[in-house]
Amino acid sequence: MGTQVVTARPGSASCILGIDPGLNTTGYAVISREGPRLCLREAGVIKSRRSDTLPERLREIHVGLSEVFAVHAVDLMALEQLFSHYDRPRTAILMGHARGVICLAAASAGVPVEHYEPTRVKKVMTGNGRAPKSQIQLAVKMQLNLQSVPEPADVADAMAISLCGHYLANNPIDQALA
Repeated sequence: MGTQVVTARPGSASCILGIDPGLNTTGYAVISREGPRLCLREAGVIKSRRSDTLPERLREIHVGLSEVFAVHAVDLMALEQLFSHYDRPRTAILMGHARGVICLAAASAGVPVEHYEPTRVKKVMTGNGRAPKSQIQLAVKMQLNLQSVPEPADVADAMAISLCGHYLANNPIDQALA
């Protein structure tokens, strides 16, 4: 009986785009697997001007993400779930607009989307669903073998979301339960 080497599981994602959604600043990070290592391909922010109208700001997000999809062969987009304090319903509504445009960009590119709550991302990254941002940034730095802690926070969060997406999408136990 021989040993079988499996290089890729059906349904596994090798290039993941993580998104930290925001109307003013949307962080994004593209990671992929190279052999046993995870590599950061690109990371950045898509900014919109507060003085622009809502449709113009949403278009800016859509255009920016469409450019990322055009450059990278993304297998999966990992998107942070909406989180808003009950005292700020307007923020939740505006974030819903941004998330809708982000999902539209993924659908237009034919890329499936997974949604992760912030506490789930933190738990996957550190084992603690209430980990502070500094702990998340350190975990991202270590897991992606970066020279320094990633900044700004929107980019660091997007990196964490993409890593979370990678770990959960490529988990054979989760796939067996699906």
